[in-house]
Amino acid sequence: MNNSVFTGAGVAIITPMNDDMTVNFEELGRIIDDQIAGSTDAIIICGTTGESATLTDSEHREVIRYAIEKTAGRIPVIAGTGSNDTSYAISLSVAAEQMGADGLLLVTPYYNKCTQKGLVEHFYAVADAVNIPIIVYSVASRTGVNINPETALELSKHKNIVGIKEASGNISQVAKIAELCGEDFAIYSGNDDQIVPVLSLGGQGVISVLSNVAPKVAHDICELFFEGKCAQAAKLQLEYLRLCNDLFIEVNPIPVKEAMALMGYNVGRCRMPLSVMEEANKQRLIETLKHYSII
Repeated sequence: MNNSVFTGAGVAIITPMNDDMTVNFEELGRIIDDQIAGSTDAIIICGTTGESATLTDSEHREVIRYAIEKTAGRIPVIAGTGSNDTSYAISLSVAAEQMGADGLLLVTPYYNKCTQKGLVEHFYAVADAVNIPIIVYSVASRTGVNINPETALELSKHKNIVGIKEASGNISQVAKIAELCGEDFAIYSGNDDQIVPVLSLGGQGVISVLSNVAPKVAHDICELFFEGKCAQAAKLQLEYLRLCNDLFIEVNPIPVKEAMALMGYNVGRCRMPLSVMEEANKQRLIETLKHYSII
C-alpha cells in the first residue's frame, strides 16, 4: 500500500501525569524513547488511551507538539484530533498538521452522535481542511456510533481518508469493509486480541494498548504475519491473550497506566472521572505481569 500511514504495531500511548495532575512531559519523552527502542512502528498521541477527553485544548496541542518534536521523525506520529464538534476537530487537525504530524486519528462524534450521512459530512469537512492522511476510528462501545461498511466505502473515496481503526470487535464487519474498500484502504485492528484475524483479512496492523507494556510483542505479531509466518504470529497472539484481556479488566486506560506504574514509569493516576484501580483487579494485573516477566 502506498497511502497507509504506517504498517505494523502503533502504540496508543498513555499520557503520564504528575502528582498535581499536570502532564508529565519528561516521562512522556522517556516512554516515547523506550517505545521506539522496543520496535514500535508508530506513536498515536492523544487518543482514548492518552486521556484526550480530559486534556484541555492547550494541553492537547502541547502534548501533540511535544510528541512530534521528541520522536523527531524516527517513526510516524499520528495525532488524535477527533471531536464531537466538527469545527473543533478541524481546528485541532489543522494545528496538528502545522506542527508536523504524519497523520490524524479521528474518532466518530460521541454523545450528540450523528447519522451515517452525518459521519461522512463530518469526516469530509475535516479531510477537506488538511493535507495529511486521516485514519477514522470506529469504536461504538464508547461513542455510540458505528462506521458501517458502506459508510467506510464512502469515506475511502476522499483522498485524505486512508484507513480505519476498527474497534467494533465484529470480524464480519471488518471483512465487509475489506471487501468493499479494497487494498488501498488501510484497516488497523483496534483490539489487541484480534490482531491476527484483522491482518488475515488484509489489515495493515494494530493501534495497540498492549504496546505500552509489550511493544516488541505487538510489533512481532505483525512482523511474523507479514513475513508469512502466520502460525507463529497466531501462536504469539494467543500466548499474550491473557495480558491483552487483563489490560481491559477496568475501563481503559486505568489498567495500562497501573501496569506501567508497576513497571517503574512515573505515569501518575488517570484524571477523574476515571478512578484508581480496584485492589482485587490490581492484584490480578500484578500476577499477569509477573507471568510474562514484565515485572
